[in-house]
Amino acid sequence: MSNKFLSVIIPAYNEEKRLATTLEKVGQFLLTKTYSSEVLVVDDGSSDNTLNLASSYINKFESLGISLRIIQNPANCGKGYTIRNGMLQALGEITIFTDADLSTPITELDKLIAPIEAREKDIVFGSRALPESEIATHQPATRELAGRVFNQLMKLITGLPYSDTQCGFKAFHRNRTSWIFEKQKIFGFGFDVEVLFIAQKHGLRCLELPVTWADVEGTKVSTVKGLLAFLELIIIRWHYLLGHYTPSPEVTSAKTADTR
Repeated sequence: MSNKFLSVIIPAYNEEKRLATTLEKVGQFLLTKTYSSEVLVVDDGSSDNTLNLASSYINKFESLGISLRIIQNPANCGKGYTIRNGMLQALGEITIFTDADLSTPITELDKLIAPIEAREKDIVFGSRALPESEIATHQPATRELAGRVFNQLMKLITGLPYSDTQCGFKAFHRNRTSWIFEKQKIFGFGFDVEVLFIAQKHGLRCLELPVTWADVEGTKVSTVKGLLAFLELIIIRWHYLLGHYTPSPEVTSAKTADTR
């Protein structure tokens, strides 16, 4: 299978009620582009009709000139594992993942990939917390508070300077960043922080950009999983101290050659 310019990764766990609308919007958006693209739906062990629903769109996407691939996790492994699985199987020069509810509209994609296409940045990610960000529908007050507390602890524990690491809309230069997902250890909701932490520690160029965002009912973030994300901040520091995030000499040489 030949390489593509863009890979769009959609993690899906029991998304039968929302996935059809999402695929329709993504397909119509990509149809307006001249570059080659693929969409990867990564099913995280869904117990509903998500897998069959996604598969039913393969022929429709093919008729639009867009590749649609369905990837299955071995079980319900978590969002971090799901993104990792998709990223390591993607073929695009630029890879992007977006939540299955499209809380950030797919039309925001252009602003994320432009700095990567221009070779100015390696990772560009959407943010709900910058002054220019537009929040169409807010989360419940308790979740917004938890998010602010998480972000302050994230800065304290990891040293990352970002206002919002948890927006599920991130783009990557695949050749320069795929090794990060090979090193990834966090398979829960703290994986976003881990990926950005590894990138910063190894000098990759990251950019946080404001996006439009709207809360959508049906979140898969339970209280337990949310609390676990706090613990994962400490686990990330522990993995770093143990040297688990060090790239191989081959990766280091490739990164150096790519910046010449």
